[in-house]
Amino acid sequence: MSQTHVLVLNSGSSSVKYQLLDMRDSSRLAVGLVERIGEQTSRIKHTALTTGCTREQNGPVADHQAALKAVAEELARDGLGLDSPELAAIGHRVVHGGMFFSEPTVIDDAVLTEIERLIPVAPLHNAANLTGIRTAMALRPDLPHVAVFDTAFHTTMPEHAARYAIDTKIADRHRVRRYGFHGTSHAYVSRETAKLLGKAPDEVNVIVLHLGNGASASAVRGGRCVDTSMGLTPLEGLVMGTRSGDLDPAVIFHLERVGGMSMDEIDTLLNKRSGLFGLCGDNDMREIQRRIDEGDAQARLAFDIYIHRLKKYIGAYYAVLGRVDAIVFTAGVGENAAPVREAAVMGLEELGLAVDGDLNGVHGDEPRLISPADARVAVAVVPTDEELEIATQTYALVGKGNGTYSTALA
Repeated sequence: MSQTHVLVLNSGSSSVKYQLLDMRDSSRLAVGLVERIGEQTSRIKHTALTTGCTREQNGPVADHQAALKAVAEELARDGLGLDSPELAAIGHRVVHGGMFFSEPTVIDDAVLTEIERLIPVAPLHNAANLTGIRTAMALRPDLPHVAVFDTAFHTTMPEHAARYAIDTKIADRHRVRRYGFHGTSHAYVSRETAKLLGKAPDEVNVIVLHLGNGASASAVRGGRCVDTSMGLTPLEGLVMGTRSGDLDPAVIFHLERVGGMSMDEIDTLLNKRSGLFGLCGDNDMREIQRRIDEGDAQARLAFDIYIHRLKKYIGAYYAVLGRVDAIVFTAGVGENAAPVREAAVMGLEELGLAVDGDLNGVHGDEPRLISPADARVAVAVVPTDEELEIATQTYALVGKGNGTYSTALA
């Protein structure tokens, strides 16, 4: 029996998301979520796509080990357990790979050590990713486990884009540079956009706008990232659901010296109480749009600030690329909020950008063009699929089940 199945795990601080895919046709066999790990109100939701059956359980899940055991049990109930001879590998989402990991990597002790060393620059994410990896490896130590890094796609940025203009010795000592995030999504979407245009990825220049609760932009030249909006952490760049994005760094000094706020309080402010939420009390674009329709001035201001920042990045990355073949919207807001897409390109006709109102208003799950037929620059909506990208990279690395694979740090 051939090994064609890949289990994708995304371990967060209090959750585990998972998908099991069959790489013969990239179909999903099962999807699920364990959330609120460590609480009495934990929930497990599992859907077997082979049968359409969905099961839910509510009750305490003590830790990630218990969560992954529950995942294994749910898969086993559908004949898809971790002991299946068809399981080729387990792919793990890892948020921060620093400069060491520019490609998917089979996990060994050296890789685990390096992921752990990067915890200070991604404390919430890498620590949780590491816990999930170690737990899964204990359950199936005989399988290859592959780390796919959010930062990997952005390691192609040239130094003039990746460096901050601070003392280089201090920057190097503390690993301070622009890493970028959402790279798995940017890689997948830029490649799918090229396919939509009927071209190879190395033939097109694309601006990718990943707009969800977290949001980032990237400039992709010939399939390689040359700039992205997030930096050392996911805080830099666009206005997001609860994150501020770009701001004068002296704001931090001012809040500490004049406002009397601690560093922890400022960190919480900028990451959890800013962005759309900080501006109008809502971080759901649907609710903000509803409030705008009712004449809410604060919601309108939040939307305008969001769009203004978005346009600045479109213009900046247009200048970086020199020639742009397509601008593509993806993720929750990018795929579903037609008013955001329309507003983002409004007034940029001189750059060859426009949307067709009818096409923009259509909802769908397939990649599609929303620009007029005669547009100089294509505007597209391409649903992201980070799990499929992780599975694809994992399966390619492990030799499609033949056991021939290598580690980047070997």
